[in-house]
Amino acid sequence: MFKEFKEFAVRGNVLDLAVGIVIGAAFGKIVTSLVNDILMPPIGLVLGRVDFKEMFVSLSGVSFRTLAEAKAAGAPTLNYGTFLNTVLEFIIVAFAIFLVVRTANRMRTQPQPPDPTMRECPFCRMGVPIKATRCPHCTSELGSQVSGAPSR
Repeated sequence: MFKEFKEFAVRGNVLDLAVGIVIGAAFGKIVTSLVNDILMPPIGLVLGRVDFKEMFVSLSGVSFRTLAEAKAAGAPTLNYGTFLNTVLEFIIVAFAIFLVVRTANRMRTQPQPPDPTMRECPFCRMGVPIKATRCPHCTSELGSQVSGAPSR
């Protein structure tokens, strides 16, 4: 059983997945910091010195100046500012993933089409086997050319 687990754990797919999860978690922290520390303060300043982390509605009917005061008092709150931060984080992560997938798709090599077995007759435009020297449809002489102008 240990041998099977070891084979499973060191298989390439499992290691790739583990690396992806660790990098994804670190990327998530970077995006959270970007939103909370870089993007939201200027947006809040433009909107009249609003701190999105402090945007909440007290559901108890009592008014509190800060979210920390409301939590210390044990009041239920609706924290829509935190929700806005989380939505912005999601949009940034989704856009970053879109860019990575788009780049990966562009980097994939396109499969080469198989060698053609047919060619077009330059006279009647019908399909002709590539090794044919005469078109079976119009009986024109094709010579050994692959395609293009008629041979003379």
